[in-house]
Amino acid sequence: MKLDVLVLGSGVAGLSAVVRLATPAGLRVGVLTKADLAQSTTRWAQGGIAAAVGGDEDSTDLHLADTLAAGAGLCDVDAVRVLVDEGPGRVDELIGLGAVFDREAGGDLALAREGGHSTARVLHAGGAATGAEVERALVSAVRRSAAAVLEQWFAMDLIVEAGRCVGVRALDPEGARQEVRAAQVVLATGGAGQVYAVTTNPPEATGDGVAMALRAGVPVADLEFFQFHPTALHHPAMPRPLLSEALRGHGALLRDANGEQFVEELAPRDVVSRAMADRMAAQGVGYLWLDATGLESFGERFPTVAASLAAAGLDPAVDWLPIAPAAHYLSGGIVTDLDGASALPGLWAVGEVACTGVHGANRLASNSLLEGMVFGARLAEAIASGRDGPEDTGVMRYLSGSAGATTAGEIACIDVDTGVDSDEDTGPETPDTPPPPTVRSDTGSSADIDVAKLRERLQRAMIEGAGVVRSPQSLRTAAAEVGAVARHLLSATAADAGTDSATDAANSPHIVGGAGRAAGELANLVTVSGALLRAAYVREETRGAHARRDFPEARPQWRCRLVHRAVATPGTLPPHPRTQS
Repeated sequence: MKLDVLVLGSGVAGLSAVVRLATPAGLRVGVLTKADLAQSTTRWAQGGIAAAVGGDEDSTDLHLADTLAAGAGLCDVDAVRVLVDEGPGRVDELIGLGAVFDREAGGDLALAREGGHSTARVLHAGGAATGAEVERALVSAVRRSAAAVLEQWFAMDLIVEAGRCVGVRALDPEGARQEVRAAQVVLATGGAGQVYAVTTNPPEATGDGVAMALRAGVPVADLEFFQFHPTALHHPAMPRPLLSEALRGHGALLRDANGEQFVEELAPRDVVSRAMADRMAAQGVGYLWLDATGLESFGERFPTVAASLAAAGLDPAVDWLPIAPAAHYLSGGIVTDLDGASALPGLWAVGEVACTGVHGANRLASNSLLEGMVFGARLAEAIASGRDGPEDTGVMRYLSGSAGATTAGEIACIDVDTGVDSDEDTGPETPDTPPPPTVRSDTGSSADIDVAKLRERLQRAMIEGAGVVRSPQSLRTAAAEVGAVARHLLSATAADAGTDSATDAANSPHIVGGAGRAAGELANLVTVSGALLRAAYVREETRGAHARRDFPEARPQWRCRLVHRAVATPGTLPPHPRTQS
């Protein structure tokens, strides 16, 4: 298979790039996804697309200001300016592809207000089925244009040769090991919500792209900023049904166990989630309430949400709806420039897997689909123009140290593992094969483990120790559990496959609980969890989606990015947090 570009993932970001690379650029583009082409986190997105398309009442400057405020001082201003300026045009293109958005009686686009937005600028489709409509339009276009669509394939690791990425090692639908090579590789693999036991993300969201990048030495940043959505339905179903932020935009109220309002409903998500966590702890309860009884025409406005509630036996016209925060969105990821190029030539990243600097410490509601559309298009244009590596733009310029000390809004990059400024050598040191994980155990075999149970153990440890609010002790406890999971997995897989690498061992047919892919996903969850815990332990402040009980306020000295450049030993934390002067 000879491909010009291989795109991993089938969400809005990856498919937006595919559409432009295949036509009109005319490149041979392949899409590799571990589920069906139409099954991605994008499909689950109830929130809409935020863009300044409403005329005089809104502007790109106002959208920029709202995004910067939500990002709590860590947004890259240039990246946000790209997002808000190019967003309206990308919405028009999506409508041209056939996406149908909700409209007012007079034909104008219906715009909603969500948390953190100062005005109504959020487009929706089917009330709260925006992601499904976006995915439908893009999937249809991709099936007409892609040279190859590899569904039910699981990418295990990047192939790095002579200092550049040239493809991926993967398992095909039958579990056989394959190599898929291309001149350029695009990671659009989405997020890592399955790190947590309570999440709105589908089972496929296991942080694969971030984990592969870390194993290849590609810089990753901002992993501690994992956004929790405040209004997930408290229900046994997983992923948790999401009660769209648009409900509060239309007047639904947040109430505590006593029925009292306790927080401003349209505050940014991090503020609302922390307020909910504090109130639940104070009242000794596991959930609070969303009161939507005052909303008229609920079923017509929000048919998707109404269907979820009906399945749970709830009537929003009568019942208060039980809610609790759930892991929702990874604001950090693989460090890129403003066109999606990573520090490794031949490797690009876009969407939730990337750290463009747009979201900073906390994503503004409904900016995620827009980011995928805008930066997917920019990435495609850069590849089509012949670009082969990063430029000193966006977050990348701080990673390389090229931004001068007088640059407005400068955000330093700090190596989370060594505690030193990351202003040297932008390129990762990448051997021909990924380095093996460093944790081994002399006991255990695959016959002794159940991968599904180990995954549940990790997820419970992470939701309890690194959830909405964290402490040094909770992070240490979670790290110990993640280390134990890693030792069980690595000892068994390595013993069965005769190798030191969990990813090389993941194709072993003897692993209990799901064979190769299940073990590979768990290895990725271990890698991402370990990096997240290290960053959360080092960052001694509360900022955006990262909250520490021992440091309840933001601290100016921590206005920096924490960067990972390799896989750290799972279960370990830095000997002490970095003390900044």
